[in-house]
Amino acid sequence: MNAPGLVAPLRPAAASGGFDVLVVGAGFAGSVLAERLASQLGLRVLIVDKRTHIGGNAHDRYDDAGLLIHPYGPHIFHTNSADVFDYLSQFTEWRPYQHRVLASVDGQLLPMPINLDTVNRLYGMSLTALQMEEFLASMAEKIERVKTSEDMVVSKVGRDLYNKFFRNYTRKQWGLDPSELDASVTARVPTRCNRDARYFTDTYQAMPRAGYTRMFERMLAHPNIKLMLNTDYREIEHLIPWRHMVYTGPIDSYFHYRHGRLPYRSLRFEHVTLPQERFQEVGTVNYPNDYAYTRITEFKHLTGQAHAQTSVVYEYPCDEGDPYYPVPRPQNAEVYRLYQEEADKLSNVSFVGRLATYKYYNMDQVVAQALATFKRLKGELSANETLRPATGASATALEGSTAAAVLAAAPARTRRELPASGATLNGTTAS
Repeated sequence: MNAPGLVAPLRPAAASGGFDVLVVGAGFAGSVLAERLASQLGLRVLIVDKRTHIGGNAHDRYDDAGLLIHPYGPHIFHTNSADVFDYLSQFTEWRPYQHRVLASVDGQLLPMPINLDTVNRLYGMSLTALQMEEFLASMAEKIERVKTSEDMVVSKVGRDLYNKFFRNYTRKQWGLDPSELDASVTARVPTRCNRDARYFTDTYQAMPRAGYTRMFERMLAHPNIKLMLNTDYREIEHLIPWRHMVYTGPIDSYFHYRHGRLPYRSLRFEHVTLPQERFQEVGTVNYPNDYAYTRITEFKHLTGQAHAQTSVVYEYPCDEGDPYYPVPRPQNAEVYRLYQEEADKLSNVSFVGRLATYKYYNMDQVVAQALATFKRLKGELSANETLRPATGASATALEGSTAAAVLAAAPARTRRELPASGATLNGTTAS
């Protein structure tokens, strides 16, 4: 594991009783920025999260059977960015893992994304790679202007493969027909003329060896970082002085929905522990045409954990619940543009992450965005020493006090001190 960078000295502004930066959200975007600002600039950072844990949707934990699971569905790390991979390598060792997915279609479990084996087994053929290209070209429909997800798929593989693999899966996932969604949704899934059965082809494909939560714990272990969980940032933003806010929540919520609510797709998870070592032959099996769920993932494929039992999760897309996926439609992009214009007017707030920028980012893309934001903030925050004062009726109570005292006086449920290196967590020992 690479050694973390040198710790920058504590800045004078942090000693005045407030925080240099208030970070809203302890997922990838917020945690990366908190770590960079604390370790590289010596800034004092307070992270606030509504949930009772760090890591956002990437949080993992051990269930009652001792199996490492992802409560918010499978999170599989992959990237082509050496900078992103090297940065995260400061906080975790890696377990090499290349994700594989099968799709249940016409009574068979077939490789997904569609490749040479998928087509040969589905249609009972024995095409070569060259013949596969010719076959797909013969199936594809000519579309002058690709605008929707349906256009994207049928222009590449034709109507039959679209109906078998994409249409119903997309309708379940998004609650909309692919003809109503932006082309970017299905553009994420390639089609291959070779036999490469990996779901991703990125240069770096691996899982944090001790889990995502352990990685986040190491990331946030800097002494300049304080953490408040089970707390809405609006409860404390006027109690504690701060200079700059990093906001990673839904952007429409920040502006009190003044331009209307941005639609998000949510998920419901059904976790099941089974008294057997293996449930399915690959990490994930998609069910595009059957059942109400979209896919089943078995975590032991991802984690490599040896255990007599196994844990799987069934995913049910839904409209209500935590926001997971911004819905990519032109009318939604227009509403987001209104919020973005509002955000651009705020010099002391940075909006970062999938929800704050209404973009369907992968984990590595969020890390890259956070690192880029740090480079921009580096000059701005180094030049500005002025703390934003506490405001409102509660400001008086802070006179003669410090932010540390406010944190100490907060209910225990809202505070968390991160464990030091070597502490026992999730059944393993930090190193």
